[in-house]
Amino acid sequence: MGCMIMELMEAIQESEGRAERMVLTVLEGEAVSEKALVVDGEIVWESRKDGYFRRHEADVKNVTESGIVTFDSVRIFCDTLGQEKRIVICGAGHVSIPVIKIAVMMDCEVIVLEDRPMYADHARQAGASQVICEPFDEALDKIEGSADTYFVILTRGHRYDQICLEKIAQKEHAYIGMIGSRRRTALVKQSLAEKGIDKAVLDAVYTPIGLDIGAQTPAEIGVAIIAEIIEVKNKKKRTYGYSKEIMRALTAQDAYPQKKIMATIVTRHGSAPQGLGTKMLICQDGQCVGTIGGGCMEARVIQIARLMAAGENEQPRICHVDMTGNEAEDEGMVCGGEVDVFLEVV
Repeated sequence: MGCMIMELMEAIQESEGRAERMVLTVLEGEAVSEKALVVDGEIVWESRKDGYFRRHEADVKNVTESGIVTFDSVRIFCDTLGQEKRIVICGAGHVSIPVIKIAVMMDCEVIVLEDRPMYADHARQAGASQVICEPFDEALDKIEGSADTYFVILTRGHRYDQICLEKIAQKEHAYIGMIGSRRRTALVKQSLAEKGIDKAVLDAVYTPIGLDIGAQTPAEIGVAIIAEIIEVKNKKKRTYGYSKEIMRALTAQDAYPQKKIMATIVTRHGSAPQGLGTKMLICQDGQCVGTIGGGCMEARVIQIARLMAAGENEQPRICHVDMTGNEAEDEGMVCGGEVDVFLEVV
């Protein structure tokens, strides 16, 4: 199955930049663990030539969201693939610093554009992935938009806001948010509309930026901004896909030579600690790449996965973990909720 996973990783990498991508996996029955990569409704790769998914092409075309669907009463997990989330922040003032720090904690790529060297240094110290210290218009010419790029405009004045918004409004994006009073932001949008910028895009800009939580300090405003971005992101109902860390581990030649088990959260109910599609790679010696939530829940899954890797029973299976009730509380699974984790040898 190792060659199959390598081929899947290569196919995923080749499809980067395409809008609608998903990996389908059979969870039960004779075809259990068969996979297909679907791009824009078409099967572009399958683990078994002319296999299960080719026989159900009509059903495949109807799958649009993450989660479990059924083809002829057989459960299929749909893992929609977003690209790595990227937050582009225009300006590196006091409000920007907490936004940078929280975005880094969320494992986002954080790019900061700032034309003042001292403030650019502050962004670097806060942990930004990349800092471009140039005039905003020149810096934005170097940024490509995407369906997973979130633009945050936090400059020091409305003339800079206007420069940034004019450039950003013409790029593909998942979100545009701009700081400032309603009057200030309205003037900026009116001016750009008069210049011919798409009014529908301007109307969709989140202004004033951030969820209305009564934020006052820079740190509180930063929380409100990131909270709004999370809200927008999660409405898309995409799963987490394969992280760069897991893709590196799956394609590395010698770093993880042992037999490995992939654990994927395929259902989630209640306040489980990780989202649908979250993955963890488990080696026979217990070494792991990624996490599906930590604690006793993860330890239980690791124990089962290590037994599979040792060859006791390599058959793919679903491991159900109930984190509700007194027993779960006694074991320290305080998040509550229930998850089903699909385990398969890779």
